[in-house]
Amino acid sequence: MLVSPSILSADFANLQRDVEMLNRSAADLIHIDVMDGVFVPNISFGFPVIKAVQKYAAKPLDVHLMIVNPQNYISQVRDCGAEIMNVHQEACVHLDRTVQAIKNAGMKVAVTLNPSTPVMMLEDVIAELDMVLLMSVNPGFGGQKFIPNTINKIGRLKELIEKSGSHAVIEVDGGVNADTGRLLADAGADILVAGNYVFAANDPMKAIETLKAL
Repeated sequence: MLVSPSILSADFANLQRDVEMLNRSAADLIHIDVMDGVFVPNISFGFPVIKAVQKYAAKPLDVHLMIVNPQNYISQVRDCGAEIMNVHQEACVHLDRTVQAIKNAGMKVAVTLNPSTPVMMLEDVIAELDMVLLMSVNPGFGGQKFIPNTINKIGRLKELIEKSGSHAVIEVDGGVNADTGRLLADAGADILVAGNYVFAANDPMKAIETLKAL
């Protein structure tokens, strides 16, 4: 199991400290949630913060854009050092064009589905993707309750990936902890995103190790 802690739950007044903690931890990626207050009902941070994180990060940056018109910011995301650029299917009118543009910019490409978006919406682009992120909460806020239907959705997504010959991995974000993480691991998830479970823990590094062992 790979783990991508979300710095949305980090201490922004001590962001360098928390990023360096992730460097020392067993985390595989650093998940960065960008929110614009339009696509989702919240605002997080923008490119100056991502660049600051990149300055200290020793792990690959997994940048998740919860914004409208993400195709307008491909070069900025690349210039912030992102290894993975993740856009929402619901935010992209011309999804295939956006996918190709991200790949041409030299990044791995991921597409996110909201809880109510069926996996069949990716049928015609799945072979081009490196990762699919399933939201297991409605995006916009940390600390929400896990949506159980995500387990069934993983199964449907795995079928689509296998049928298409895609090499995409499955990431899940929202309400992830040791209990829900076990369910997700058993269902076939490859990467777990965890925010509150990691950063609110007495021992964040131990919390990451717990998820890694699932």
